[in-house]
Amino acid sequence: MIARFEGSGMTSMRTRERLVSRLRDEGITDENVLDAIRNVPRHIFVDEALDSRAYEDVALPIGMGQTISQPYIVALMTQTTIAAPRPSNVLEIGTGCGYQTAVLASLVTRVYTVERIELLLTRARRRLRALEVDNVWYKHDDGNAGWAECGPFDAVLVTAAPARLPEKLVEQLAVDGRLVIPIGDSRRQWLKVFTRTESGVNEGTIADVSFVPMLRGRE
Repeated sequence: MIARFEGSGMTSMRTRERLVSRLRDEGITDENVLDAIRNVPRHIFVDEALDSRAYEDVALPIGMGQTISQPYIVALMTQTTIAAPRPSNVLEIGTGCGYQTAVLASLVTRVYTVERIELLLTRARRRLRALEVDNVWYKHDDGNAGWAECGPFDAVLVTAAPARLPEKLVEQLAVDGRLVIPIGDSRRQWLKVFTRTESGVNEGTIADVSFVPMLRGRE
């Protein structure tokens, strides 16, 4: 297992460096985020049959109708999430395979992650524990509800797209906290950032994106 963590051939550090160089060329400027992309072994978060594609800048299937986001989107969302003031307490909605979780966990003090599909959550927890990531807390639940008892959060990052802004996630933000979330339908989605202030919520649009829909309930 250790050998697979380290990688070889198409999963080697040289291959990862090429990905980091590409992300830098595409506008990712936070060197801490680039270091996280370099050091978190993306290939262990995909099926072994997809090892050779793990460091391509593409989304890949992880089963259950879900995907691991392309590295550029992970880097962009992470860079936006950890922008100054640097958050300590972060809520992630949509654990998926755990890759975004691992990247976040290397950059902030605590990550609380919620996943509606129990099998995905179990697999992600296993991978992160094998990597000795010990600053993540896990919950099997409907992400639309957030995780109020562990809030307020300095930042919330959502990895699936609702049709409209989930108000409960905004309510769980601390003042000056930010919510990074794709919003839209199957035709058009935008990656947005909402910042909670003393008097309300400020909204900004970052990019056009394409995510799986944010569903309700648990599986």
